[in-house]
Amino acid sequence: MGFVTTEDGVDIFYKDWGPKGAQPIVFHHGWPLSSDDWDAQMLFFLGEGFRVVAHDRRGHGRSAQVSDGHDMDHYAADAFAVVKALDLNNAVHVGHSTGGGEVARYVARHGKPAGRVAKAVLVSAVVPLMLKTDDNPEGTLMEVFDDFRASLAANRAKFFRDVPCGPFFGFNRDGADPIEGVIQNWWRQAMMGSAKAHYDGITAFSETDQSDDLRAMTVPTLVLHGEDDQVVPIEASARKSIDLLPNATLKTYPGFSHGMLTVNADELNADILAFVKG
Repeated sequence: MGFVTTEDGVDIFYKDWGPKGAQPIVFHHGWPLSSDDWDAQMLFFLGEGFRVVAHDRRGHGRSAQVSDGHDMDHYAADAFAVVKALDLNNAVHVGHSTGGGEVARYVARHGKPAGRVAKAVLVSAVVPLMLKTDDNPEGTLMEVFDDFRASLAANRAKFFRDVPCGPFFGFNRDGADPIEGVIQNWWRQAMMGSAKAHYDGITAFSETDQSDDLRAMTVPTLVLHGEDDQVVPIEASARKSIDLLPNATLKTYPGFSHGMLTVNADELNADILAFVKG
């Protein structure tokens, strides 16, 4: 574990586990969480002989709680600062939700020279664009994101309890069995971060059109999405992304939620491993 300082002076926390000569897998977490959200994946892939790396996005987790730079350009540049400091090559970049947008911007902007990025995996990713517009009628209404901001500003602790109890893991569905430890861990990670970073991050993940980023991702890319994702609906995300990506495969999961990497880790880990080794 350690910190990398970015070009604009932000300290980014990272974890780096496993043999230095092994192929690296770099994990990019979702909003408003931290690298701890990858526990199930980091332990699994470490056990498979990979070098696993994950960082806390600026303003999230243990990284510096700066007031500025909460946008996809800075998110990708911060990830590159970690990759550069650790001299990672032939890496597989795996991103969940907002982290999927970060991976897309990273590969498009920082994926050169050839050989630095081997493959990419987008899980429940926010790309190409979450917001409903005239050109993106399948997207989510601005009023929903305005409600997110209002709820966060009014009582962040309550808002960050309501999200994992409800749509994030599908615990609001009939017959669901909420896992209290999962809910508490989500809340713990979220509350470690900065309210300012989380507030600004809503704009970053909802209003950034990443269609051009996807078109620029020429590396083999695996797109994974739950068909019952209530946070990032599949019709506005994965099913559109697959038409923009030059070299991609889509796999969907009936009944799986936005938080499937946690509650369905065994199945997701096996599919990602098969792609990485394939």
